[in-house]
Amino acid sequence: MTLAPAIDPATASAHRRRNRLHTVLLGIGAVLLLAVTAWSLDGWRGVLWAGVGGAMSMMLAARMSADMVLRLYGAREMTPASFPEAHQIVRLLSERAGLPAMPRLYRIPSRLMNAFSAGTRADSVICVTDGLLARMAPREFVGVMAHEIAHVAHEDIHVMAMADVVSRMTGVMSLLGLLLALVNLPAMIEGGTDVPWATILLLLVAPSLGTGLQLALSRAREYEADLGAAALTGDPEGLALALQKLERIQGRMWEAALPQGARIPDPSILRSHPRTEERVARLRALQAAPARWLDVEAMPHVAGRSPVPAVGVPRRRLRGFGVWY
Repeated sequence: MTLAPAIDPATASAHRRRNRLHTVLLGIGAVLLLAVTAWSLDGWRGVLWAGVGGAMSMMLAARMSADMVLRLYGAREMTPASFPEAHQIVRLLSERAGLPAMPRLYRIPSRLMNAFSAGTRADSVICVTDGLLARMAPREFVGVMAHEIAHVAHEDIHVMAMADVVSRMTGVMSLLGLLLALVNLPAMIEGGTDVPWATILLLLVAPSLGTGLQLALSRAREYEADLGAAALTGDPEGLALALQKLERIQGRMWEAALPQGARIPDPSILRSHPRTEERVARLRALQAAPARWLDVEAMPHVAGRSPVPAVGVPRRRLRGFGVWY
């Protein structure tokens, strides 16, 4: 994937390094948390069983096709005849992203503004709601489609599926450990055995920590998809405008459902997506200044030649008949 000329390569490279570092650190942290939780349950055998259970869960998750997601949301396919512009946009962006096959397009009957992708690089789908189709300008729609295609190109579906498996396995191990501790607690107290309060505390907080790491990983992948979308389109501003519109319209819809005078609380670490303000700021930081690509000031002036011949000043001939040239 090459950067379009409208993207500042230095800023994009810095953002990409930061996003990948966050992804690696958060992934390692989630796996280590699962390993520690399993080890506190049954030592190295617990770690082994957690690895086996995680591998089986990943195999089952890989077999889940995108069609199951489509049936869950009641999605309907958008044919090239029904929406040729969208198919042309997605086809061009898919070619730029190097995908082996263009994602299939589906429409979800919903007033909410949303779009998401599912599947693999070879067989993926992009779903958009009626609300998004009705309210997005063409420039904004291109940015949203590029964002979803970047998710597919980066294999974010698999990354987040793995993170979900690790988080769920951490929760299962924590629950089993707490149940065993609860069963054995009376015997430990009666026998004078020290109660492993540190281990119990770890088992209590492990599910919350696992969920927090999963959400943080999701936010890191959203930043990377934003960067990938800007690289595909060369227009960071288009996606920034789409994000601002989503925040503005969706915020009004949710606030209308709240009691009068209530406000949506500020975003927190429990968000699966970063703050819109931060995403927009990062996107606009990618926009390269024109002077970085063409230094007009340093170019020498070259006098051009007009195609109109120089014939001198007008001469007045025959009073009352106008001007001759």
